[in-house]
Amino acid sequence: MVGRAYAVFDTAIGRCGIVWSNSGVVAVQLPEAREIDTRRRIFQVQPEAREQAPPLNTELAIEGIVTLLQGSDPDFSDVSLDASDVPAFNRRVYEYACTIPRGETRTYHEIAKALGASGAAHSVAQAICRNPYMIIVPCHRVLEAGGYPDRISAYGGMISKRRLLSLEGVHPIASKTLFEVLLPVAPPRSPT
Repeated sequence: MVGRAYAVFDTAIGRCGIVWSNSGVVAVQLPEAREIDTRRRIFQVQPEAREQAPPLNTELAIEGIVTLLQGSDPDFSDVSLDASDVPAFNRRVYEYACTIPRGETRTYHEIAKALGASGAAHSVAQAICRNPYMIIVPCHRVLEAGGYPDRISAYGGMISKRRLLSLEGVHPIASKTLFEVLLPVAPPRSPT
């Protein structure tokens, strides 16, 4: 194989996509509302990829993704990832995210601190938001401060962090209160 290839496959939540190169998995696309939208998203991100039968490494990844989306605990230890287009800091974040046990979560701040970059919670959030290896790198286990399941990676399709965490038996705080949403953007009060 030269370049990149992709396949679309069935899961319990819909048709997912996976892109790979000779070096390993390049990206995982969770299902959009329709299969054509999933394929369109793959082409937007990986326009050079061509549909092919997946090699063994990719088959292992597909099997693990299907397993997790059925609510079981997959093993991705033998799956190779192609991180050639991934910045070094993001790779460190993804490596750490892979150490978070099933059924547990961490915040952006906790990961930044663990990586020795305690002031880099925003950079961790950006790395998680750009995670191309959905499910394989469990970015759904990384939450904002307060345990709120916020946005998922661009590859997340229609699936939310809350749904992925519920498959693992985790039930994060449902949502922010109006006070928590408005407080950071409220103008300061004048002293009286």
